[in-house]
Amino acid sequence: MMDSSPLDTSLPAVREYVALVRLQVLTPLSLLLALASFLVCAFVLRPSLADLVHLYPSVLAPNKRVVGVYLALLFVAQIGLCVLLVVARDPHTKHLLRATAPPLIAANILAALWAPAFALQSFVPAAALQGTLLVALVFALGAGWVSGPGSWPARLFVHAPIRAFFFAPLYIGFPYCLFVALGWTWSPGEPQHFRNHAYAGAAVVLGVNILALVVIVWRHDLVGCVCASWLCAALWSVDPKAAEVWIPAAVFTALRPLALLAAWLWRRIRPRRRQPIALPPDDAEAARAQQHARAPAPEGERPAREVDVDALWG
Repeated sequence: MMDSSPLDTSLPAVREYVALVRLQVLTPLSLLLALASFLVCAFVLRPSLADLVHLYPSVLAPNKRVVGVYLALLFVAQIGLCVLLVVARDPHTKHLLRATAPPLIAANILAALWAPAFALQSFVPAAALQGTLLVALVFALGAGWVSGPGSWPARLFVHAPIRAFFFAPLYIGFPYCLFVALGWTWSPGEPQHFRNHAYAGAAVVLGVNILALVVIVWRHDLVGCVCASWLCAALWSVDPKAAEVWIPAAVFTALRPLALLAAWLWRRIRPRRRQPIALPPDDAEAARAQQHARAPAPEGERPAREVDVDALWG
């Protein structure tokens, strides 16, 4: 029996290889766990996740079909990330994956825990899990920003899924679960109460959208713009919906792409900062330099004189 590992883990390259192999195993496992949890809670348990949104309506309740399509695309995008973990050869892409995959694994596990907690109507733990999920995705986003955009596969299969995942609890998951946990809902048979806590919902929608707008314009983030607009549409497409909520959601749905387009145009047309160019001295400066060279030497020093080379060497 061997007493030591065949790999020398003291070498940095070996440690990086082992860490990458672990991520290649844990990332798809966490994704499968989250996918299985959502499928069971959506299609097997009763009431399902969609039924609970109907049973506990609030001013922040989303359109179930719009959110369902969004989550399906999110899972597909994460499959691309898992494939990139295996086939990546670029050192920068590997570094990016090592930085972003651990918080993404934690986020998938938290999402897998949230689905049964919400399905079992444990709304306070569900809201806490959504908040923790949001924090984990903030770490994943920060790691991606620090590592840089990288290649196009990295942008498409690493940065894009993480951003899409981040916007889901930011816009829908955490605010809705928090309102349900606080009891800010109404009976599904009493739609006349659809304006309950409308101003609190408006404050949430305005705050989240302003924050997202600043980040999207600052980062020139097309993926974030599409995701945020999609989730805003999930809010204002529900009927009935309080005007205090659907009006700002609809306004930001249209405003965000326009602001991003304006930021792109400004970056292209603004004057670029130019470095100063050293020009050759003009005639006056050349004359002053020549006069300075011919100036008499200070007292005590021999002035420079011309030497006839032919006379010197005969």
